[in-house]
Amino acid sequence: MKTATVAVLAAVLATAAGTAKANDIRSCAVPLTVNAPQAEPPPASEVHPDVPIAAYLLALFWSPEACRSGIPESDKVIQCQNNRFGFTVHGLWPNGPDKVHPRYCRPGAPISVSTIKANLCMTPSPRLLQHEWQAHGTCNWATPEDYFKKERKVREKLNVPELDPGADGVMTGAEIRKAFLERNRKIQPEGLNIRVKDGHLTEVWVCMDLKFKYAACRGGNGAPDTAVIKVTPRG
Repeated sequence: MKTATVAVLAAVLATAAGTAKANDIRSCAVPLTVNAPQAEPPPASEVHPDVPIAAYLLALFWSPEACRSGIPESDKVIQCQNNRFGFTVHGLWPNGPDKVHPRYCRPGAPISVSTIKANLCMTPSPRLLQHEWQAHGTCNWATPEDYFKKERKVREKLNVPELDPGADGVMTGAEIRKAFLERNRKIQPEGLNIRVKDGHLTEVWVCMDLKFKYAACRGGNGAPDTAVIKVTPRG
């Protein structure tokens, strides 16, 4: 009887873990009314439609830091008041062969409200969703729906960790990398770029090749393993 009970408990915990992993980008408090943002005028200096795509990366915001620092891309209600996110998706970015990357490849119309709502648990900011479609999605996808579908697929393949900075509120670059590598055996250390601003963790970039397979980051790896990084706690 004890063995059976343990087996049932293990099955319940496994199901719960799988549900939690799926729900981290599919389940959150989405407002009943969402206003679709207008298309943004692209900065002339950032329009690069002719740069070839050489790689991709998935940029993950550390949401507690986005809310703490009040970055413009964060949504103060959806992201910072009504939910308690860890990592959220900043964007799926086509990268160029050098330091200039394809951006604003063609005009991007405003995203529909239904498409925004469908992706708010992944990227909890209507403004950021609109920006990402225009700046990056237009360089390789026909519609915003196609772009965000691919973005979700890439994100769902990742087992994204929670970060616990502990009482001192800091982690090393090595500890942050380890949190990702332990859950994603196909990623190598050189395939992660840890982004830090003013000593605080802002993002982790997961780098991929043209077939969306994990690869070494072409632009470096950001903070070194020895860096001591402030990690704003979740909640």
